[in-house]
Amino acid sequence: MKGLIFNIQRFCIHDGPGIRTTVFFKGCNLSCAWCHNPESQSPYKETMFYEDKCIGCGRCKNTSDFICPSGARELCGKEYSVNEVLAEVVKDKSFYENSGGGVTFSGGECMLQIDFLLEILKKCKKNGIHITVDTAGHIPWTDFEKIMLYTDLFLYDIKSMDSNTHKKYVGVGNELILDNLARLLKSKAAVRVRVPVIPSVNDAEEEMQKIKLFFDENGHPTEIELLPYHRMGEHKYESLGKSTQKFDIPSKEKIEILKHIVVPY
Repeated sequence: MKGLIFNIQRFCIHDGPGIRTTVFFKGCNLSCAWCHNPESQSPYKETMFYEDKCIGCGRCKNTSDFICPSGARELCGKEYSVNEVLAEVVKDKSFYENSGGGVTFSGGECMLQIDFLLEILKKCKKNGIHITVDTAGHIPWTDFEKIMLYTDLFLYDIKSMDSNTHKKYVGVGNELILDNLARLLKSKAAVRVRVPVIPSVNDAEEEMQKIKLFFDENGHPTEIELLPYHRMGEHKYESLGKSTQKFDIPSKEKIEILKHIVVPY
């Protein structure tokens, strides 16, 4: 069994507790207007071209091999077996143990490759590695049931509480996502909710009040984070020949105001 991965990043500190290795699965069933990893969206291999790195050597035109001496062309997406992923993860097991870290499976949407993911989780669990699954939640609940026994922490996004707004900027309504989140919270699973704060989309105080009400009704997550919008992925869109919508960057003051509403506990 093999899965399509576009990056395995070591020594991560923002994708769960401690020092972690983050495995990025390729393919996503959402299309967030602010996505900072556009190379994660397609479920197929892609070529990324960085024009500013090109030295005009012409080697890419004269060989069938994917070789670029300047790094201007990059193949995004590589097939891995379960054991190949595990081999990468266990390299830093000592760092996980000393820092309270582990492995995080992200994307794209890692749960779209649920059978491949499940087999990796089982192997990591046998190796005593803390497991975090980062998901947007637009997945059948039966898939959550398959992996809950092997998952120590879920990272879960709330992008908008209004379904029409969600569909406009993400491509789908939010009903399934919120239903799955409610089920996770009621199951007492460890869940860290993350809200990307996008000006003009979900940065109103009323939006945070709706999120707080949702937690009051369905249970509180282990933690909640507000993630300010940034533009660090714009060059990736250019490399893929795609355009992207731009938003304002929220001020630190605005983030603090929103935090006081939705993170009172």
